[in-house]
Amino acid sequence: MEKHKLLGIDIGGSGIKGAIVDIKKGKLLTERHRIETPKPSTPMAVAHVVRELVEHFAWDGPVGCGFPAVVRHGVALTAANISRKWIGTNAEELFHETTDLPFAVLNDADAAALAEMRYGAGKGKKGVTFLITIGTGIGTALFLEDKLLPNTELGHLHLPGNKQDAEYFASDAARKRGDLSWSAWGKRFDQYLNYVYHLFYPDRFVIGGGASKKFDKFEAFITVPVPVLPAQLLNQAGIVGAALSAEHLNKK
Repeated sequence: MEKHKLLGIDIGGSGIKGAIVDIKKGKLLTERHRIETPKPSTPMAVAHVVRELVEHFAWDGPVGCGFPAVVRHGVALTAANISRKWIGTNAEELFHETTDLPFAVLNDADAAALAEMRYGAGKGKKGVTFLITIGTGIGTALFLEDKLLPNTELGHLHLPGNKQDAEYFASDAARKRGDLSWSAWGKRFDQYLNYVYHLFYPDRFVIGGGASKKFDKFEAFITVPVPVLPAQLLNQAGIVGAALSAEHLNKK
């Protein structure tokens, strides 16, 4: 097994995707393969899909996996858009038992951010970088240069005077649900950015997820006094970052 090649898997509420990644270049070496997330998305059902992906790529080495939950030392502590039976489950051990391969599992937003910091908009940046993914929800990741503070989950902040959490108010799903114009939604998202800015005072924001492809449509409504940069890896970031999270396993 070549040390710079790793399998990355991105587990989401609707689909589980994987590809073999060149972690030297941050590029997919294979076509992305996607399998529907099982319903219900219980631990064993998801583990079987993970095994399917491993078999699809005829993979026999370490695997990195982005997961929609707070993950501490391989254990899922929450469950977002996935069965609540995951809470308290050691995902790394379960996937290892199912595939007989070593796994590294981390929060999905953290995985995408790892890729963006190594290969994308955050590459070589000094100071504090705050990454936000905008999609069905809002995912967050916080870096001091190349050091990640894991599991920030700040899409669930409550903005002043707002009863719902931030992702209900300012995610891309909120834009679609409310049939909001880009200007109306952009002003909402700007409220969220300013709130986060005054909590952490980062040196920059990097915006990823589905809405980042439309950055030009809401950039004019952003008022935070630091650079706000669109992510560069787009929908490959989750898989690339997942693979990157298993880099340490390849050194053993």
